[in-house]
Amino acid sequence: MAILDVIRERRSVRTFDGTPLRPEDARQILDFAAAADNPFGLPVDWVPLDAKTTGLSSPVIVGADTFLAGKLRQTPFAEAAFGYSMERVVLFAAARGIGTTWIAGTMDRGAFEAAAGLRDGEFMPCITPLGYPAKKMSLRESVMRRGVKADSRLPFSAVFFEESFDRPLTEEAAGRLRDALEAVRFAPSAVNRQPWRVVVCGDKVHFYEKKNKAQSGGWDVQLVDLGIALCHFALTAQEGGLALSFLQEDPGIACAADTAYVASYAVCETPDLKKEKHIQQHLNFPAPLQQAAETFEV
Repeated sequence: MAILDVIRERRSVRTFDGTPLRPEDARQILDFAAAADNPFGLPVDWVPLDAKTTGLSSPVIVGADTFLAGKLRQTPFAEAAFGYSMERVVLFAAARGIGTTWIAGTMDRGAFEAAAGLRDGEFMPCITPLGYPAKKMSLRESVMRRGVKADSRLPFSAVFFEESFDRPLTEEAAGRLRDALEAVRFAPSAVNRQPWRVVVCGDKVHFYEKKNKAQSGGWDVQLVDLGIALCHFALTAQEGGLALSFLQEDPGIACAADTAYVASYAVCETPDLKKEKHIQQHLNFPAPLQQAAETFEV
């Protein structure tokens, strides 16, 4: 299954069927998470949590007893690094039919942080449940999805620009970057605010954060969203035969006071003979799991 299809089909799952996470699925997810790096070079420590033995829960989750927490050192752009790495895990799980949802606020944060063994200088941006989606959403989940318009996305030309923020980018003009940018548009975000703004300048793609939500606990949840967007762009671009170089060099493009530069990708073509190997290395799927991800029907 193509990565763009996984991205498009994946949804946040809050209602699970109550089946315990199979040990082989848990092991494969944890193995994948341990190797899920990010372009910021910041390691994430993943901690599986059993709700039955720890007493942990979230008021928005039904039927799942396993949670996955991630923690890392609180350094510049750590939120984006976390978002990138965790989204790789989320997509890996989705390709195997395992449901997830990003949780940053609807939990007893202190209890989860204690159970995850949070140390001084670390923070735990988000957690996710892991389980098998129920055939039908709970009423609570349906109401939540309607409340944040979960299936709605901003128009292409509202978030992507060419050379400057004064020139909206059309899908036709996006050319070889269209699918990768469309993958960004489908990224999940806190209360579906979609804070990414992207300016394409020749072979450089610059990512910005439109700040529209107050920081919480000294960290920026919307930077997590930018990490997710960067992940979607990278995975889809590389599957489409493009090679990427990650950089953080502010291009100096004039922008609004509520908009801040985050990072960029330089883009070039990848020789076809190297494409398949390049994708597998980036996704970091062991061969049998790569095959499972490609053949699983969501």
